[in-house]
Amino acid sequence: MTVSRRQLLARTGAVGAGIAFTGSVEQLFAGSASAAPTGGHDGYGPLVPDPKGLLDLPRGFRYTVLSREGDPLRSGEGPVPSHCDGMAAFPGRRGRTWLVRNHENRPDAAHRVPAVEDVTYDPGGLGGCTALEVDAAGRVHTERVAIAGTAVNCAGGPTPWQTWLTCEETEDKAGTGNYTKDHGFIFEVDPYDQDRTVPEPLTAMGRFQHEAIAVDPRDGTVYETEDAFEKPFGLFYRFQPKRPRGGFGSLRAGGRLEALCVPGVPDMSVVQEPGTVFEHVEWKKVPDPLAAQTPIRFQDFGSGGITHAQKLEGCYWGGDRVYFVSSFAKTKDGSRADHFGQVWSYEPRHRRLTLVIVFGPDTDVEKPGESPDNICLAPQGGLMVCEDGNGAQHVFGVSRRRTVYPMARNRQNIGTETEPEWGEFAGVTFSPDNRTMYVNVYTPGTTFAVTGPWSRG
Repeated sequence: MTVSRRQLLARTGAVGAGIAFTGSVEQLFAGSASAAPTGGHDGYGPLVPDPKGLLDLPRGFRYTVLSREGDPLRSGEGPVPSHCDGMAAFPGRRGRTWLVRNHENRPDAAHRVPAVEDVTYDPGGLGGCTALEVDAAGRVHTERVAIAGTAVNCAGGPTPWQTWLTCEETEDKAGTGNYTKDHGFIFEVDPYDQDRTVPEPLTAMGRFQHEAIAVDPRDGTVYETEDAFEKPFGLFYRFQPKRPRGGFGSLRAGGRLEALCVPGVPDMSVVQEPGTVFEHVEWKKVPDPLAAQTPIRFQDFGSGGITHAQKLEGCYWGGDRVYFVSSFAKTKDGSRADHFGQVWSYEPRHRRLTLVIVFGPDTDVEKPGESPDNICLAPQGGLMVCEDGNGAQHVFGVSRRRTVYPMARNRQNIGTETEPEWGEFAGVTFSPDNRTMYVNVYTPGTTFAVTGPWSRG
């Protein structure tokens, strides 16, 4: 039985914010070598109100503001762009870390990603990525544009060869607004060297409303989620490259794009029982990856159709499988059933799909305050979940012992005094030395570095 959010919060001493779930939490940490020794932590205590009104953290933890929208980029290329979203951390020299940060800018963004020469795809696109070089003390040494002229860069994911695949969450074509080129693609970004980034889309990987990716390090297969806003909802894809594990630029050689089909399950929301397993699922070739005339989710996949899911979001590789998130499903939007968040796993070797976690309700499906969005494995033995819903916004930890605890709360009110509103968290990731958690607040676009007694628990 799903534990209600209120019951779980009363149990954890975090009443007023939290998530409830049911399912096999242990499986989420499968293959995570860094998580294995500790067995997970049960939290770091209550959040302490921040006198500066930015970020509440447990006692003993502290934050540094690395970057804030509207401030000048250290490169002098323009202001820090708006809408900080997906992010990844890469090892640098002398113990430093490179962060690649998406900017989910639409045409109305207050601060565009500056259209820097040689890394701009479409001058009419306001999105893209910025790269920051940060040391262990939280000092920013470099901050520059990594790619520009893209649109609605939501999430993405790192590759085994230390690049970032940034994803456009749009299907707008040339001629829409100020766009001079089609959008809805994946682009490869080199975090270390701006000159190596080629501002051209990886077209064989499909044109659709991309969210996130994860790469199988064994054979280079790329798994992709689609966050389509209207019915029919998004699909879960795999891209099998012609040059598996070929390194930087290898994805330009093309490959085969396929979509997941679970026979007899047209909509993943109808699966409600954690631990449900589907053996030998199918993958169907996408008829037209470029979606020249018809969006992929509307295309004809032949007998049996294809499997859809509302709000497909985060995606990561762990052990021998890929995990992906459906943040919520609502029947009023057209889903077959309601839920407040699911985590699925797919094991390529066995072609096995499993519903791992189901997140529980607060009061009703109209207020999915605990909907999970970006997720990452924490080196201390847990999972970090970025909340995307109504009300206060948190980063939550989930331990291997099934404890849910608050790790951070955004205090920046972007609403009014009588009707407050707080921007969601995104892009949670850890430094290569596991000592710093980096996370973005979407609005106002802010990047934080969080340090403290991670070993305590």
